Amino acid sequence: MSPLRNDTFLRALLRQSTDYTPLWLMRQAGRYLPEYCATRKRAGSFLNLCKSPAMACEVTLQPLERYDLDAAILFSDILTVPDAMGLGLYFAEGEGPRFERPLRDETEIMKLAAPDPAGELKYVTDAVSEIRRALDGRVPLIGFSGSPWTLACYMVEGGSSKDYQQIKTMAYARPELLHRILDVTADAVVAYLNAQIDAGAQAVMIFDSWGGVLSHAAYREFSLQYMEKIVAGLKKEADGRRVPSIVFTKGGGLWLEAMADIGCDALGLDWTIDIGEARRRVGDKVALQGNIDPSILFGTPERIASEARAVLDSFGNHPGHVFNLGHGISQYTPPEHVSVLVETVHAHSRSLRAQG
Repeated sequence: MSPLRNDTFLRALLRQSTDYTPLWLMRQAGRYLPEYCATRKRAGSFLNLCKSPAMACEVTLQPLERYDLDAAILFSDILTVPDAMGLGLYFAEGEGPRFERPLRDETEIMKLAAPDPAGELKYVTDAVSEIRRALDGRVPLIGFSGSPWTLACYMVEGGSSKDYQQIKTMAYARPELLHRILDVTADAVVAYLNAQIDAGAQAVMIFDSWGGVLSHAAYREFSLQYMEKIVAGLKKEADGRRVPSIVFTKGGGLWLEAMADIGCDALGLDWTIDIGEARRRVGDKVALQGNIDPSILFGTPERIASEARAVLDSFGNHPGHVFNLGHGISQYTPPEHVSVLVETVHAHSRSLRAQG
């Protein structure tokens, strides 16, 4: 593997000083880019795209050709793990991801086993290796997984949900069954992320997309403790340098202090919390990643620039900030608006550094 030429993102995650604030965008390779849509059409389906290392590599690199981003993120899906557990992932037109065999039966839950990353998930680690080679040291590569709670939501509900009735019923009526699912899934995620690190991922992120639907106590019981288990099991070094970990709970602003205590290097923030207030709450324990509202990218270029500067000003001239959206970029985002965001973040953060 080629030496890394731009390590600004990794240094920011470790709260080291940087010349500017690095940025990448959640879902930066996606349907807002016409080149992505062309590759997806050629693949024939979203799953085919995910399961082809060559095509996954192609779309991972596409946003880097357009924008001066400071990290690449593996193109994949959080549901690769439950798919490898045999639940039968498919994508229904207009419905999003679905599972043919959701986990409802106690016998099936007790038989659940973590997949071997070198077996059913080898296409993911092959993609990581191919992307890392293609990057040729340009920027770091981020690997990722869904959190056990978020994966379990899909596994039990059978797809996305508005009220989470099935899994919350299990949580309060048969918690031992849900803990069984979460425990096996946490083991699977540890093995999966470590396999990505072995294949070349230089940072890893845990996406807890649905943690925010839980009550205060239930979040700690069913989500946070399992992310803590994962962070403890992650490989901490590769290629002679630290592999930082990022934890992101959408809607998790209530629990920042608790999240900062689980051993991760950085917390991702959604747009519902002021990043300066978040920094005051967690202090120097962790770096922060975020947190502009993705919908701001529908605004005028002037408004996009002013909102980006406001996030940077709120965080202040301190180490430990990775600029990002508060959630994934919308498929309807004008690509040229992303250029405004990227250029503003780099220019304004350099200006902040110059002011001392």
